[in-house]
Amino acid sequence: MNKLILALPLLAAAIPSAAKDRMTHNPEATNEQIILHAWSWNFPTIAENMKRIADAGYTMVQTSPVQNCYKPEGSVTRKLFDPTHKEGNWYYYYQPTDWKIGNEIVGSLDQMKEMMDSAAKYNVKVIVDVLPNHTAFDIDAVSDEMYKAAGGRAKLFHSNGLAPIRDYNDRAQCTLESLTGLPDVNTENPDFQKYYMGFVNQLLDMGVRGFRYDTAKHIGVHSDPVDTAAGVKENDFWDVATGRKAVKGVRLSVPYDSLWVYGEVLQDRNVPELEYASYMGQTASGYGHVLREALEKGSAKGLDLASWHHQAAPEYLTTWVESHDTYCNAHESAGLTDDQIRAGWVFLTARQNGVPLFFSRPMGSTRDNYWGDNLSGARGNDEFFHPEVVAVNKFRRTMAGEKEDLRVSDNGSVLLVNRGKKGAALVNIAGHANFIDLPTGLPDGTYRDAVYGKEFKVKKGRLSGALAPHRSYILTK
Repeated sequence: MNKLILALPLLAAAIPSAAKDRMTHNPEATNEQIILHAWSWNFPTIAENMKRIADAGYTMVQTSPVQNCYKPEGSVTRKLFDPTHKEGNWYYYYQPTDWKIGNEIVGSLDQMKEMMDSAAKYNVKVIVDVLPNHTAFDIDAVSDEMYKAAGGRAKLFHSNGLAPIRDYNDRAQCTLESLTGLPDVNTENPDFQKYYMGFVNQLLDMGVRGFRYDTAKHIGVHSDPVDTAAGVKENDFWDVATGRKAVKGVRLSVPYDSLWVYGEVLQDRNVPELEYASYMGQTASGYGHVLREALEKGSAKGLDLASWHHQAAPEYLTTWVESHDTYCNAHESAGLTDDQIRAGWVFLTARQNGVPLFFSRPMGSTRDNYWGDNLSGARGNDEFFHPEVVAVNKFRRTMAGEKEDLRVSDNGSVLLVNRGKKGAALVNIAGHANFIDLPTGLPDGTYRDAVYGKEFKVKKGRLSGALAPHRSYILTK
């Protein structure tokens, strides 16, 4: 029997006072928010499913990118992935051609307005995936209006923005050069900033209340190299994007603290995590990797699932078992079964901190056919409202204010998340049955879990009972 002890990172001594809340962990803080990543669902599909999303316990829904995007000439957008490129690909909407709402994957401006009305009706906040770091790889596909707004084609990009990154741990290359062939935008150009902020403010005016910043670590912070060759004096994009300063009379139109904003700052060497934390939440990509390793092994033995593996405060981290990138790009997580993903989700979501994001896999997907029905715009599979998922989503919200106590069985296969004396989540991450006998804060007595009605007993502060393979159980006082 082992107790998982949260290892808090050492934080830098000199921290701007305005940024401390995202850098220094408050042990009393508990998170209740839960994000559904409605990956590649279009606006009408999200709107039609908004009640189900709310009923399943999600507080936020994250859309795919909504701006104008690349579309090969003569192609028809039907599929999530088409190697011939004739019927679309999911990654096209990660290639902006203009900062205007609407594309063939997610839908039109009017359809987005209808989705926003549905979200308001069911009290679900909408987060939009945005990506100002780059344009479409085909720079001729970028709109003339966007070039004109930036002061011309040359001024839209960094001085070396068409050269490919060779070393992702070199911050100059990482922030000023081309990511996998996608031209690097001069995000410090005030004319571009003004144009981009017009798009952001339009979304906010429609009711959007958060953003996921794609490739955020590729947009420099103040400590990063400055592109003096492009006339840049300081890396101030994040100051403008987060409302700290205006650009040419344009400022973020709502108070920044009213939004949930996080950046895709994938963890690696030389990434200034604390500096990014002064602006926004970040992705806990390192933690996701460790959690998936435990799921693959069917045991957490020798792995640290208590530490968030990040320098920033965990209450501002967006966490996941898998993301659209780990599923789609190299299929790093796509081999995990739905049962394994669900087990990881229950453990992650039952915890005190982090804001968990549930990636909606394609409808009909299998471990042999990752794209499933392969329909662009369609709803994902049923996993986002599986009874175990719904149970832990609701458990998370009822455990507000309750501190966590994490335990793991001797063989590493059973994970227990105790939340004060009020509740506990039990997870068997192995492909075989297991027995639990671990300390808990629950009062002595007999408990039945919220989904299967399985009976567990607490005697003298120890929780005992049998767990089926890859199954989770939720117990509350």
